[in-house]
Amino acid sequence: MGVVDALEWLNLTRHGESTGNVAYGAAVGTEAEEYDIPERDADVPLTPTGREQAKRLGRWLAELPPEERPTLAVASPYQRTLDTARIALAEAPYEVELEVDERLRDREQGILQGLTWRGVLRRHPEEAARMRHLGKFYYRPPGGESWADLALRLRSFYRDLDMNAPGGRALVVTHDAIIVMTRYLVERLSEKEIMAIEKEPVANASLTRWSNDGSRLRPVTYNDRAHLLD
Repeated sequence: MGVVDALEWLNLTRHGESTGNVAYGAAVGTEAEEYDIPERDADVPLTPTGREQAKRLGRWLAELPPEERPTLAVASPYQRTLDTARIALAEAPYEVELEVDERLRDREQGILQGLTWRGVLRRHPEEAARMRHLGKFYYRPPGGESWADLALRLRSFYRDLDMNAPGGRALVVTHDAIIVMTRYLVERLSEKEIMAIEKEPVANASLTRWSNDGSRLRPVTYNDRAHLLD
């Protein structure tokens, strides 16, 4: 039995582009050991591009047929996800209550927070070695979480969602790692399968969807960006 077999539709989206995403992109391939992000992770805001992406997500919501429209929405408590959800839902011509759940927050990085891979190698070479030995799925940085840890808190979240909203159509606004690990749980994938999927970045404001075929949720689309195009 899966973790969300009672839902009719499960729609996940990543937050729109954030200032943290821009800082990360600027640091990749350089000598930088840290990303230039002054805020704590929970307070990183959307960029103007991210806000426009959220509006386009909302226009997609507005165009859904009635039988596919979300009956509930849940977001990570981080600023970038909350703003994405609020902007998108404001575009929809129907009322959906937005709830917040801390189990949807991004993966905790612990002592590696804010570091590039070059920074990890230089400042914590023992952690880089441990990561290589254990593999990305099971490696837990000191003070942080492994990908397997995400599965534990997400099992709890989805079981609650399944119990409280049977037959519901959920919109979940969250982070890339949460979307990847939701595939792991809903589609009952292996470590090897999900780590292969994780190599493809989940795009900002992209859509990943599952629909119930009468027995369980089946994948409809992954990392879809068509609604963001002109």
